[in-house]
Amino acid sequence: MQKKLTITVDEEVYKGLHKTIGPRKISKFVADLVRPHVVRPGLDLAYSQMSKDEKREAEALKWAEMTFKDLAREKR
Repeated sequence: MQKKLTITVDEEVYKGLHKTIGPRKISKFVADLVRPHVVRPGLDLAYSQMSKDEKREAEALKWAEMTFKDLAREKR
């Protein structure tokens, strides 16, 4: 599904987009440019796979527990 987005750019940028990209292609250009910075399709899969690594999870738990113990000993 597509959503409409209104953005403001200075006139020089607007003219450059029209001249370089073309008037009917700016939306696709901007979406393609921005997509890798905001859409991470494999992130959930990567986290799921990481959680199945028992050795890594044990090390992470050990580190977290040690950090918690260190914080508990700090004076406030």
